[in-house]
Amino acid sequence: MPIEFTPWPEAFARNYREKGYWRSAPLTEILQSARRRHPDSVALICRDRQFTYAELDAKASQLASSLQQRGLRSGDTALVQLQNIAEFYFVFFALLKMGVAPVNALFNHDRLELTAYAEQLQPRLLIASAEHPLFADGAYVKRLQSFTPELSVVAIHGRNDYADDLESLWEGDSGGAADEARPSAPDQVAFFQLSGGSTGVPKLIPRTHDDYYYSVRRSADICRLTPESRYLCALPAAHNFPLSSPGALGVFHAGGTVAMAQNPSADLCFDLIRRHRVNFTAIVPTIASLWLDAAAGGAFEAPNLAVIQVGGARLSEAVARRLVAVFGCRLQQVFGMAEGLVNYTDLDDDCERIFATQGRPMSPDDELKVVDANGGELGAGEVGELLTRGPYTIRGYYRCPEHNARAFDEEGFYRTGDLVEITTDGYLKVVGRKKDQINRGGEKIAAEEIENLLLRHEAVVHAALISMPDAVMGEKSCAYIVASDATLRPIALRKHLRSEGVAEFKLPDRFEFVDRLPLTAFGKVDKQTLRSDIHAKLNV
Repeated sequence: MPIEFTPWPEAFARNYREKGYWRSAPLTEILQSARRRHPDSVALICRDRQFTYAELDAKASQLASSLQQRGLRSGDTALVQLQNIAEFYFVFFALLKMGVAPVNALFNHDRLELTAYAEQLQPRLLIASAEHPLFADGAYVKRLQSFTPELSVVAIHGRNDYADDLESLWEGDSGGAADEARPSAPDQVAFFQLSGGSTGVPKLIPRTHDDYYYSVRRSADICRLTPESRYLCALPAAHNFPLSSPGALGVFHAGGTVAMAQNPSADLCFDLIRRHRVNFTAIVPTIASLWLDAAAGGAFEAPNLAVIQVGGARLSEAVARRLVAVFGCRLQQVFGMAEGLVNYTDLDDDCERIFATQGRPMSPDDELKVVDANGGELGAGEVGELLTRGPYTIRGYYRCPEHNARAFDEEGFYRTGDLVEITTDGYLKVVGRKKDQINRGGEKIAAEEIENLLLRHEAVVHAALISMPDAVMGEKSCAYIVASDATLRPIALRKHLRSEGVAEFKLPDRFEFVDRLPLTAFGKVDKQTLRSDIHAKLNV
């Protein structure tokens, strides 16, 4: 059965098809078309391994066949957690080929996040890595299966004694079953992405073949990708930015080459950029600053590098100018979201636009409005919340009717939570966030989630998590705590959060212990006062 999701109204869907945005083609066409045109070209480089388009397609087909033989069928769902390795793409395309919709968890997600995804999705398939502590043995898998009774197929990458070895599933005779694999219909859910959610664990974002394929094609066109494009995937492969903006899928669409970095460190990435003649890559502002520091020591020399994209968080104008000066290449700012909308500066834009804006919408049918606190629409140059709808922006989160009622207005515009101003020529300047969310180096932290977990500690009476400025990460987190025990210390609270299964990046960077939390006139925690307090203590 097709996976449920909130469809676009028929009039909008018809318009998007008539204009050619939606082509009624599955995402698998990205790989199949590249295989037909460039079968022997290198599609993927992972450490000392290389895979041509023919090899990448064959491994995905073999994996699809093996999973079908284990009972997986179109309409099933999967939970996948893999690091930056070639196998991520083998799995991604295999599941697309057979109509199984995965959610790709980030490798730094832990028990709290994975449990929540499994509860929402009720997957039949789990694919993970033995290198992650959760999957070093089979204990956590048994726990998952206790509340996801449909979870019947488990494949682990790396040595393990409790599940199928993932690699064995694409080594051997397919028995012909791969020919029977069929992707889901183009207007149906292909896979799920994760929101940057401001409340609790991230919501699941259903992406259809139609909408996501358009986003990939349009992004590849704007970024002028060709078969000569050589892309370094330095960010986590599951993120929307390095997956489709234009990311690895855009490169595959163009017939180029993706080189994978196991982490975004300057030492590793500079070496990969040189060795593999990389000509463009994508990073977040915190990584940009670290790369600049490393390059200042004379560690960078890469004549092929033509474009560095920066997105995931607002890039300061000063850092933007330094990037161009130090790396001697073009800068492209990217502002987007897993829910859909993506904005780019053009490669030929003047310096003012490239350094001082976060680009403009990529589709002629991206509709934007900026509104004030009362929902009134604002004009150019005025700061307000950004709302958007369009041919690749979702109309609802997965099985979240109450949240959807708040996240979308009555006309179907998605409330992004971003505070922006739009220039007279249609470019966006991102000012901040309306949602109670911390952007720690491109990783989003929902304040409410961490606050609720802190309150589970027996000595915590009240807790409030806020952002604080940081020169490298952009933002870090600070937890204000009212405690019943005067001896309570940060180390105990971090230990408590780890015991709750929280991902490491979500642990508060700083704790402030106070007698009480300031309140607004409406009785809510006054986080603006807390931010002013931490700014004063940091002398910023």
